[in-house]
Amino acid sequence: MSIVAFIFARSGSKGLLDKNIKIFNGKPLIAWSIEHALSVKRVDRVIISTDSEVIAKIGKEYGAEVPFIRPPELAFDNSPEWLSWQHGLKYLENSDKGLPDLMLSIPPTAPLRDSSDLDKIIDEYQKGKTDIVIAVTESHRSPFFNIVKEDVGGYVNLFESDKEGINRRQDCPKTYDMTTVGYAASPSFVLNKKSIFEGRVRKVIIPKERSIDIDTLLDFEIAEFIFQKKD
Repeated sequence: MSIVAFIFARSGSKGLLDKNIKIFNGKPLIAWSIEHALSVKRVDRVIISTDSEVIAKIGKEYGAEVPFIRPPELAFDNSPEWLSWQHGLKYLENSDKGLPDLMLSIPPTAPLRDSSDLDKIIDEYQKGKTDIVIAVTESHRSPFFNIVKEDVGGYVNLFESDKEGINRRQDCPKTYDMTTVGYAASPSFVLNKKSIFEGRVRKVIIPKERSIDIDTLLDFEIAEFIFQKKD
C-alpha cells in the first residue's frame, strides 16, 4: 500500500500568531509533525501544503517535500481544509506518480502525538470497510448532562435535551472528542465528497496527554508543560 503523508500548514493564525513556526521545545511547531511522519516506516512521502515560503523553507530543512505552494484562496481563516486536501491530491493525481492508496493528514498542531499513534490509524484503515479513520479521545463531558446550547430567547438547555429515556449517565451513548493527531483517508473519497462524515468513519482512541490541539497561547503553554514533564 502506497501512503503519502500531508502536513497542511497555512501562514495565517488568529488564535496564536505564526503558530505553525512558533518554537516548541527547541523546534518550529511544524517540525514535530514532519519528524512524526518520517518516523512511520510505511509512509512513502511527506509533503507540506502551505501558502508560506517561510513554512516551505522550514519544511524542506526538516526533510519534507514542498512540490507546490498552496493558492492564497485556500489559506484564509474560513477556507475549509477539505479543499486543501483535495488540492494536494489533485496535484498528485496530475503528477507522474499519481494517487497513493492512502492519504495521511498529520496536522502541525498536535506535537505531543507519538508516531505509534499514526501507525494505529493506518492499521485501523487497513482493516477495510472504511473511507476515513479519525483520532479521538474519550469525552469527559456528555451532551446529555454537561453540554448546553443557547435557544433563540437567550435561555440555555441541554444540548441533547430532546432525547428521551436517558436518565442516568450509564445509559448515555459513548461519546468522543475529535483530535488533530491524524487522519487516514481514501484519496478517491476525499476527491469525491465534501466532508469527513459523508463517508464511513472509524476511530482510533488516543490518550488525552498526547492529543492536545494547539490553537491558543494557553494550549501552547499546556502542551509545553506536558512535554517537559514527561522528560
